Amino acid sequence: MSLQTHLVELERRHQALKKEIEQEQHHSRRDDSKLHELKRKKLQLKDEITKLRQGVSLH
Repeated sequence: MSLQTHLVELERRHQALKKEIEQEQHHSRRDDSKLHELKRKKLQLKDEITKLRQGVSLH
């Protein structure tokens, strides 16, 4: 898998988590622990995307 393909996949997963978080926030019986876990995963993906992009910029 190329770096660009990997970045696209990470961004796709990040967007999917964003949508899932929005849905959970508007759910009448919101699960705060699930919401916290989704946000944590989204932040991890964002950090990984940023690191990969910075690594590409340095070359």
